[in-house]
Amino acid sequence: MARDGKKRAVLIAGPTASGKTALAIARARETGARIVNADSMQVYGVLDRLTARPNAEELERARHEMFGHVDPSVRYSTGAWLADAHKQIQEAEKENQELIFVGGTGLYFDALVNGFADVPAIEAGFVVQAEKLIQDLDETGRMALLAERDPETARRIKIADPQRVVRALSVLMATGRPLSAFQQVNGPGLLDGHVLERIVLMPERAVLRRRIAERFEAMMQAGAIEEVQALMARNLDPSLPAMKAIGVGEISAMLAGDMSREVAVERAVIATRQYAKRQSTWFRNRFGDWTFVDPFAD
Repeated sequence: MARDGKKRAVLIAGPTASGKTALAIARARETGARIVNADSMQVYGVLDRLTARPNAEELERARHEMFGHVDPSVRYSTGAWLADAHKQIQEAEKENQELIFVGGTGLYFDALVNGFADVPAIEAGFVVQAEKLIQDLDETGRMALLAERDPETARRIKIADPQRVVRALSVLMATGRPLSAFQQVNGPGLLDGHVLERIVLMPERAVLRRRIAERFEAMMQAGAIEEVQALMARNLDPSLPAMKAIGVGEISAMLAGDMSREVAVERAVIATRQYAKRQSTWFRNRFGDWTFVDPFAD
């Protein structure tokens, strides 16, 4: 329960496979807090194992919210996540309950703490157009394109990750105004008034690389293949975020006979490691005042 009548929240961020779930559950067991998902892929249903959502045993050990609550056919935005998170914050306050936000999506945490620009809802067609513009570009190319179209936003961001570039380009296409124009007026952070404990889990690189490989193999054995089969059977738009989850493309190719199991696993592990590297860089650059912890250090 909340202590001393103060509203409290623990924010646990970190790259994929860094041990966030275990820490969140341990802290929730100590305080009775509710755990709220702050990972953009773990919101989607169907892909339980492939997105490394808490399993049935873990879900029973603490209260979990906003895991797998969005259908894969939906384009779930940061704004939609914030609206759902706001409801969780309000409910926790009514129940005098502490909050634990856990996940690997830096934008979610940034919006919680620093506020979020009130950008109009963007139609899916503009998002698809933006994704096509960057699909063949590396980070340097994405930054160059963004600098050409929206130089102020390009100046503000340090990493031209696909999600942020697509966001900026789609806003410009849809509204005729750069994202930076909207970001000049952020709303207040949702956790204003809360006592915050901010943690970034950052394992040693070799340990994280090993954990990623071991975890993906465990996913394959625990049902990830069947999850992808179920997802593909729905014939969803391939541009949807859920369809771009790491492993979906690789396993789909394996099921189609275009790739061996060994190659599918190898490529998915490489993609996951690259993603973890981008996450780690983002957290170091943006969350320098958070407490960084190596959960596997002796």
